[in-house]
Amino acid sequence: MRGEIVMLKLLKDFMLEEDGLGTVEIVLLIAVLVGLALIFKDSIIGFVKRILAQITGQENAFDPDSMGN
Repeated sequence: MRGEIVMLKLLKDFMLEEDGLGTVEIVLLIAVLVGLALIFKDSIIGFVKRILAQITGQENAFDPDSMGN
């Protein structure tokens, strides 16, 4: 019986714990995502163009050069 009470208390404490991701982890995650986007920029642009061409038949509808690079 005593073990069940201890386990219930541990479970309750675990459920009430509010520690989440810290600022450093969020910044690192964003940096990794931006880095991946930059590395695969050409592939992403090609993918978007292919999808737009299939949907609308207008493969030139997305022009990344006109975005002010």
